Amino acid sequence: MNAVPPEGARKAAARRAARAIDALRRGWSIGVEADGDRLNLLPVETGNLQEALPETGTVSLLISASRAATLKLHNQLSAGDPGLPIQISLPAPVTAAEIIAIVDPVLDMQYPLKGPFRSEPLANPEAAEAAMELARQGGLLPAFVVVDATEDPVQADDAAAYADSSALTISAHAKLPVAANSNAHIFGFRSDADATDHVALVVGQRDSSTPVVRLHSECLTGDVLGSLKCDCGPQLHAALDQMTEANWGVLLYLRQEGRGIGLINKLRAYALQDQGFDTVDANQRLGFAIDARDFSIAARMLELLNIPKVKLLTNNPEKVEGLEACGVTVEERLPVKIAANPHNEFYLDTKRDRTGHQL
Repeated sequence: MNAVPPEGARKAAARRAARAIDALRRGWSIGVEADGDRLNLLPVETGNLQEALPETGTVSLLISASRAATLKLHNQLSAGDPGLPIQISLPAPVTAAEIIAIVDPVLDMQYPLKGPFRSEPLANPEAAEAAMELARQGGLLPAFVVVDATEDPVQADDAAAYADSSALTISAHAKLPVAANSNAHIFGFRSDADATDHVALVVGQRDSSTPVVRLHSECLTGDVLGSLKCDCGPQLHAALDQMTEANWGVLLYLRQEGRGIGLINKLRAYALQDQGFDTVDANQRLGFAIDARDFSIAARMLELLNIPKVKLLTNNPEKVEGLEACGVTVEERLPVKIAANPHNEFYLDTKRDRTGHQL
């Protein structure tokens, strides 16, 4: 039998991850395999918990490290890796509502008293970490009930293959006159596993000069609905205007809603902000990184457009660092100045205080 070529292996891994993510979104259990062992997991957010929870014995729950920190739990292996998920044990019977109250921080003020919880040894750390990443890629809360069996196996390293930006290709191209500039072309990008489509809008007449480029993460509430809680919509249109004033420019519209945590989780973060938490705390309480965006996608899009150097429109130095780490030369960082309003002034100020920059 012929060995599977590297590209074939990557595609097979990405497809397994895609099937696993689809299963999680539908509420089906998955089995994450690493080092010959399988960790069988049911997603808390979408799974039928009442059917899966036993009447006697114990229930094992897998949650993220940052969510565990909110619940004042400590990882026994924290000295080795403080980012590892935490597995806790609950005495049965326990209801689905009680499980959801543990993992959803939006309910913390409604159900403030939780625990005490008993930590369990993390039997398969690699599989547990991969499960957290698959939940994020599916836009779900990173929390699972450990179950006995499942029909959908996935390898722990399949999640990385699913997110491999080198699989992106240009799938479509057309002229698209926009309000800021009638001379514009749009390019659509797609990979063979991830169903998310990214787009690039090339504004103006391309020449040998370095283009003005904006990396803009999708924001349905700000870009489309005109939300006053953020400055995403105004930044988007200001960037297009600045590109028009330059020789030419490129808007990379990245489908990474909520800084990579997905639309539903972003709405949960909004609810936490209404309770007084800032953007940084909200993401961490949900169990995610402060910023889960993947800048390698933007770098791959620029590579496909044959753009090795950019002048980057951003208030965020981390975007510069992220692009340069992926091999893109950033000649200059250009600020995008947007006035705050009474609804987002706290949002902008807390982000600036906590991270040193705005979004």
